[in-house]
Amino acid sequence: MLYFFQQVLNGLHSGALYALLAFGYVLTNGILHRTNLAYGALFAFCGQTMILTAAFGYQVLWLTLFAAVALGIVAAFLYAALISHILSRSVFEPLADRTPNAIVVTTLGILLLLSEASRIAADTHDLWLPPMLAQPIVFAQNASFKATLTLIQLLDCAVVAAAIAIATFAFARSSFGRRWRAVSDDPRAAAMCGVDVRAVFRQAVLAGGFCAALAGIMAGLYYGNISFGSGLVYGLKILFVTAVGGYLSPPRAALGAAAFGMAESLWAGYFPVEWRDAWMYLFLVAMLVLIGAGRDQSKIA
Repeated sequence: MLYFFQQVLNGLHSGALYALLAFGYVLTNGILHRTNLAYGALFAFCGQTMILTAAFGYQVLWLTLFAAVALGIVAAFLYAALISHILSRSVFEPLADRTPNAIVVTTLGILLLLSEASRIAADTHDLWLPPMLAQPIVFAQNASFKATLTLIQLLDCAVVAAAIAIATFAFARSSFGRRWRAVSDDPRAAAMCGVDVRAVFRQAVLAGGFCAALAGIMAGLYYGNISFGSGLVYGLKILFVTAVGGYLSPPRAALGAAAFGMAESLWAGYFPVEWRDAWMYLFLVAMLVLIGAGRDQSKIA
């Protein structure tokens, strides 16, 4: 039971990252209604930006490790704001009005661009942050085994829980949440009622970009490094998870993504880890087929 409890604790951290990414992804795609392959790349790019900037501040500017990491976090959020601004105004809006299906191809190109930009900036080398806040905290133990989480894992989970709770409360009570739901349901009807559809969409893309940046920062601080290809992996998982749950509710998407992260952790604890991604993708595809068939039948009825 202690081993099972350890896998559950591990799943809390990975589920927290997935939940934050899913919340931000649905904010954009609930209005766009098109696949955005660049979202995972933004997550990885911001994490790598934080690491590269922290390394520059520590090695070149002679900052303390804490100050260098803080500088990296600021740089990651600034890049997230810049990229989100460019995506919303120069990519999503023009293509959504003319050729919406081209968004899939365009965001794939943006994914490759961000991945290559990170690789070139790092000179194709993996930079690693030193372990931070790695002190284990024991939740349960017996004579031969301890179920633990590190301090950085607990901090990441607490930050995600607070961010999603605040965002969910604001989403339910604020005028932005009401306008987002109206635009997501019917943008033309919302515009006829006086809602600035473009402003809502830009705000949603920016908020989603900040969610991706925060997830990338926390992943970088915990793992110490984010590879160039991790953006595609995380992006595809979030794409499938949110497609299964739908794009109508960011909190519900976050809850489903957290459950997916927990399932991944349990698989890794009891089954061959090299088959984990293959079986999890297969499970998501099967769920998507079954739920999609149910949705089609409900629409026909």
